Amino acid sequence: MPFLILDDSVHNKQYSKSIGLVKKQYSGATGGLVRGIGVVNLVHSDGKEHFPVDYRVYDNMADGKTKNDHFRDMLINAVADKGILAKTVLFDSGYAAWENLKLVNTLKMTFYTTLKSNRLVSLTKEGGYIHLDEIDWTPERLQHGAIVKLKKVPFKVKLFKLVATNGDIDWLITNELDDNMATQVAQKAPVPCG
Repeated sequence: MPFLILDDSVHNKQYSKSIGLVKKQYSGATGGLVRGIGVVNLVHSDGKEHFPVDYRVYDNMADGKTKNDHFRDMLINAVADKGILAKTVLFDSGYAAWENLKLVNTLKMTFYTTLKSNRLVSLTKEGGYIHLDEIDWTPERLQHGAIVKLKKVPFKVKLFKLVATNGDIDWLITNELDDNMATQVAQKAPVPCG
């Protein structure tokens, strides 16, 4: 099954003093701020090989665009202009903004992404919004996920709680509500690194 991966990276230029695109920014590879050039990447994969589809240099002072703006531009370009046929998009919590989730869903694509632990979800309309860690994670929900509503997202998603062997928790969501497919993917999902 082909899929698209959207991620960003910082090319470390800590010793450079004169390259115009270099600025202090967070790097997941180092776990802190570094001087470097930020790049947002879109990659196509069939699970074995990975091919770059698009990239954008992150320089919001020059173009006024956020990384999420680049996400949407590249995804629309990949589907409309480049004819990419992949129907699944993978990205981390930094790109799980409601605008991005809505776009992927509008394009009739499936997304798998993580959420930051401070996101609010609703299990029922009457119950209101609660923090992820307030959900009663029954054995059934741990096995098959929970259907939830995110604020500003006009459709429901399936939420999974992934617990690593060291106790770290990651929250995975998808707009793939088919019980078998989403559960299989969540059970095989590696715990994200950053």
